[in-house]
Amino acid sequence: MASDLRLLARLVLMADSVEAKLAAVDALAAAAESGFGIDVSAQGEDVARPGRPERPALVPPKSLPKRSLLQVEGRAALLHAIAHIEFNAIDLACDAVQRFPDMPAGFYTDWISVATDEARHFRLLQNRLAGMGYAYGDFTAHDGLWEMALRTRDDCLARMALVPRVLEARGLDVTPGMIAKFDQTGDGDSVAVLEIILREEVGHVAIGTQWFNFCCQARGCDPEITFLDLLQGVGRGALRGPYNAEARRLAGFTPDEMRGITALANNAV
Repeated sequence: MASDLRLLARLVLMADSVEAKLAAVDALAAAAESGFGIDVSAQGEDVARPGRPERPALVPPKSLPKRSLLQVEGRAALLHAIAHIEFNAIDLACDAVQRFPDMPAGFYTDWISVATDEARHFRLLQNRLAGMGYAYGDFTAHDGLWEMALRTRDDCLARMALVPRVLEARGLDVTPGMIAKFDQTGDGDSVAVLEIILREEVGHVAIGTQWFNFCCQARGCDPEITFLDLLQGVGRGALRGPYNAEARRLAGFTPDEMRGITALANNAV
């Protein structure tokens, strides 16, 4: 039986059903709480694709249908999309734990805590969907988050920059607007769930900032310049505003970084 936290994180990553993945996250969190060891020197596994349930069917982002939030189905579809992001975020956090060697112990425990939060967020959304008569897997979804994981599979610095500080930071920008739209429909139960997720995702992006800065310091490179250089290959959709300036500030973005992000978004084609 695996007793190293990085091995347990790999078990989460490879679990191929919703129930198995959530149970594996629970086991990982319990092991971390119990003081299980971390073999920081072990080479991580190269996982081309994590374990996934048969549903939802994955399609290109442009193939996802647009639905009105005035209808229950439309609101459920949007919550399903967020649940899919949270489910993928479990894998992304656990992949960081199991993949990258020779980081301080706090790196691994930080990302285990993120995986635990993402699993709790998923459960909140799963329960809300059930209350609306739907389940995870009832709508199609896309695979954009894991595609970025593959792009950054060989570089912890790039992973910290482009997953938490780009893709997850995008959630900080768009969630307030979603909350407002759900509130306008009188869906207070969904608003309550989204407010929890928004509040806690600020901390997740801040963890990404902390370890991105650590990697930059270890390599002797300037974090702001390095971050903006890495953004050159990121599509405009992940960079465009409007931005949640206060949430990004709390998550560690500097004024120069925000000016650079805005300029790149405006110049991207």
